[in-house]
Parts: sequence; structure tokens; C-alpha cells
Amino acid sequence: MQWSWIPQNWTLIWQYTLDNAFLGLVAPLIGLAISIPVGVACVARRWIYPPVLSVANAVYAIPTLAVFVVLVPYTGLGNLTVIIALTLLSLCVLIPAVVDGLRGVPEPVRQAATAMGFTQVRRMVQVELPLAVPVIIAGLRVAVVSSISLASLGQLIGVSSFGYFFIDGLQRDFPTEIYAGFALTVVLAVVCDLLLVGTRTLLTPWARGRSRATGRSAARRAVTEA
Repeated sequence: MQWSWIPQNWTLIWQYTLDNAFLGLVAPLIGLAISIPVGVACVARRWIYPPVLSVANAVYAIPTLAVFVVLVPYTGLGNLTVIIALTLLSLCVLIPAVVDGLRGVPEPVRQAATAMGFTQVRRMVQVELPLAVPVIIAGLRVAVVSSISLASLGQLIGVSSFGYFFIDGLQRDFPTEIYAGFALTVVLAVVCDLLLVGTRTLLTPWARGRSRATGRSAARRAVTEA
């Protein structure tokens, strides 16, 4: 490991980090935008979910490189090809997350919202989706981490990503680049995951209050038992 290589190539490292982060974040976010209406439809019409899930799983089973090969003649050798491929792969994780999150909303909560005069759309937007956020964010975390790692394959079709370090390191028999690419992928995935955890915390303030209340109850029980 040649540590001096890192400061000498800091500009290159930063550029590829931004490129990989762009690919790894944009695709799952587009997948989330697709998964929410699809998930809502699957919950409203239960018969839709099995075929949708089967198609998503079938797409997920296709190797990423094979998806590139299919898309390249239509979308070219660029970011669009990688983003479409990663978006399709993220749907297998995100659609079940949205469906599970919405199905996990307690029925009394739905009934209470309806009794208060909420329309079906308003109830979905203001009640059900916010309560499903923790489960949806959990699925998004998996999709983002997967996309960040798979984005490296984009270098095989000339798309700038961490894959440059793996390919160049192998071609030049220079392990330092390979180690750097691996470490950067892990660090970027961890940072993005922590950001999503923070986002979940901001979007679910009631969960923080519940956690504090649970902690206080546990402390009181411990003092009583002592």
C-alpha cells in the first residue's frame, strides 16, 4: 500500500467520489418515486402486488452487466444507462418496503382518520405514508448501499465511478488503487446510510418521543425493582 498515492491523487479521488455518489443516490431516489405510487396501488388492489413483485424479482435476477448490454443500444454509453439499470434493480427492494410500510399502519388509525373527515387521498398523504416512513427508509437504505456498490460497474461502459480504481489498478498491477476503491465504496455507503438514518429521525419525531418514553419507563422499573 503506497499511502503517498492518496494525497497525490486527491483531486481524482474527489471527482470519482462525486460521480459514484451521484449514480448511487439518483437511481434509488427515482426508484422511490416510482415505488410509492406502485406500492399504494398494490395496497389498494391486492391482486396487483403478486405480479408486480414477480416482475421486480425477475429484473433483480438479471446480472447488472446484462442490463447494460440491453440498454446501451437505446440509451448509449453514459450515465443514463447506469441510472436506468440501477433504478430497475432498486425497485425489487423499494416496492416491498412501501407495501409493507403501508400495510403496517394500524387499522384503528385509518378508521380514526376517516371518522375525522379525511378523504382517501388526504389520509394516505397525511397519515399512512408518514407512519410508513421508517419501513420505507429501511428499504431505501438497502437500495442506496446496493446502488453505490453496483455503480462501480458503470466504468465498464465508460461511466465515471469508483470502478476506475479497480480497472486501472488491475491493468497496472497497482493494488493501492484497488484498496482505495474498496475503502471509498465502503465509506461512501456508510456516510449515505447515516444520512438516511438522520432523515428518518427528522421525519418521524414521534418515534424519538416514544423512544425517550420507553427509556424513562425502563429506568423507573429498574429503580422500583432495586
